[in-house]
Amino acid sequence: MTKTPSTPHLSATVLIIRDGETAPEVLMVKRHYQIDFAAGALVFPGGKTNDEDSSPDWDPYTDGDFGPVQQDARIAAVREAFEESGLLLARHENRRGPGAPLVGPEISEKLAPHRGAVDRREESFLELIRDNGLVLALDSLIHFGHWITPEMMPKRFDTHFYLAPAPADQIAAHDGRETTDAVWLGANDALDMELAGKATIIFPTRMNLVKLARGTSVAEAAERFGAEPIVTVLPQAGKTDAGEPCLFIPEEAGYGQTVELLSRVNV
Repeated sequence: MTKTPSTPHLSATVLIIRDGETAPEVLMVKRHYQIDFAAGALVFPGGKTNDEDSSPDWDPYTDGDFGPVQQDARIAAVREAFEESGLLLARHENRRGPGAPLVGPEISEKLAPHRGAVDRREESFLELIRDNGLVLALDSLIHFGHWITPEMMPKRFDTHFYLAPAPADQIAAHDGRETTDAVWLGANDALDMELAGKATIIFPTRMNLVKLARGTSVAEAAERFGAEPIVTVLPQAGKTDAGEPCLFIPEEAGYGQTVELLSRVNV
């Protein structure tokens, strides 16, 4: 009897980048070892959407209009970045608009004590933003990737990846609940850490690090990836010519790799 695949949950992940000495650095957080998904792995801030992310009440408090799925996912990406790292991709309501500066550390530090309560759904992220005269800078997020968990997995996610320049002068800090560390790494440095056995990085994260490594600066990466089409990746289970279990992804997705051994998937 064929088992019906579970419905993937809409999710969002954000690669927050800043210029490093030789290449962009991306913010990565280390998942708590007691989390049920990707425990102990280095990941980008992100997670599942919730019902408030899709509330029409957000409309006056967001810059950019992207339609229901993209709007919801972008709101979730900003919320998750705030919860997991303390970075807030937002603007003052009276200084809003595409390209306007993001809030500085005085605002992110003021709102930092609310991170845990927002994460636990004890406080409303929408009300926090509204009551502090802010709007979410959804337009600052560049659509970077779209991955759907393979159909044979019991827990599935429909995840949109976004690229976002880091807010100037805001300080990133892990939340101590879902994440135990927050670090800025060059994409190739993170990949080298995994190769050396110093970090666990799951397949979609690894592939998006490979893609990010093509960027030479924040400005160049924003221009390059903002112009590239997004091809949905739904890995398909199969076997290599040598009979090894693997996942196949479409060549047109642009990751420079189409086969991944299941032994390297790390989930």
